Amino acid sequence: MLASTLVFSSCASIVSKSKYPIAINSAPSEAKIVVKDKKGIEIFSGKTPANLELKAGSGFFSKARYQITFSKPGYTTKTVPVEFKLDGWYFGNLVFGGVIGFLIIDPATGAMYKLEKEFINQTLEPAVTSAENDGLQIYAINDIPSDWTEHLVLLEE
Repeated sequence: MLASTLVFSSCASIVSKSKYPIAINSAPSEAKIVVKDKKGIEIFSGKTPANLELKAGSGFFSKARYQITFSKPGYTTKTVPVEFKLDGWYFGNLVFGGVIGFLIIDPATGAMYKLEKEFINQTLEPAVTSAENDGLQIYAINDIPSDWTEHLVLLEE
């Protein structure tokens, strides 16, 4: 009887879960993605589209947070946060008398939190280059840096 009380006294653990699936996509597709946890530790690296599971908790009474960085040559790199929020089922422990679930099981397993968005779709913007840096520059012979002079070539008229 005591064992069943301990097992079934955590409402969010029964109704919710401690890991959530997330789908990650981008436009254009095949963008490189890197997922890092709130400590900056890389937990996933791959290309879009991707499906993975993220832990809801990050320690006792601590919700998980992640950042997804999208990158692709010719496009601006973007970083998007992934957040968890308090699950309403967590408070079911109070109604159903699950003090152990409220104070120990759900906070320890992360079941007290749920994923805000289960699908991330990021549109990457094309990278813009500056004409000021890539343009042709003309120098007078006296304005050329001294370390360039050895590379000069005399052109015949």
